[in-house]
Amino acid sequence: MPKKEVTKKQEVKENSEFKGRLRIAGKEVKGQYPIRKAISHIKGIGINLANSLEKIIIKELKLKENEKIGNLTDSQLEKLEEIISNPKKYGIPNWMLNRKKDIETGEDRHLISSDLDFQQKQDIKGLIKIKAYRGVRHMYGLTSRGQRTKTSGRKGLTLGVQRKKNKPAQKKKPSGQSSVKKK
Repeated sequence: MPKKEVTKKQEVKENSEFKGRLRIAGKEVKGQYPIRKAISHIKGIGINLANSLEKIIIKELKLKENEKIGNLTDSQLEKLEEIISNPKKYGIPNWMLNRKKDIETGEDRHLISSDLDFQQKQDIKGLIKIKAYRGVRHMYGLTSRGQRTKTSGRKGLTLGVQRKKNKPAQKKKPSGQSSVKKK
């Protein structure tokens, strides 16, 4: 019987525990993506930050250049999450962080996924509370960055002109008889 040839892809899947889908920082990611693409799918991490984080992750975890994220072990994934959640600790410059000089603490932080959503909502609530111009615009559902609103941005705000519903026709009294008495 001839021996079957095994391709590299089949060999990788047989030898290691490949994860087809995994969860990183609250986001489901496909396992066949390279590290850069996988972490750029997380809310709060753009392409530039993903590039920088990938270089750090490869150096810290001693991985190959185009390693698939599904091939990482659980301990490597924990380390990856720790690097993503604290990029400043691993040498990412302050200008790449998404929350510079936080209003409450005054420090530079980087927020991802649900923390980012929550903080944005809190910022908008604060602007509305102090009745800042941007807060008032948010309160009324209008644009807050100076866009024109005369012709564009009309979708969803108003219903437009509506016609009154016709009431059922009332019976007309015969023209010979009137309700007013004649003298």
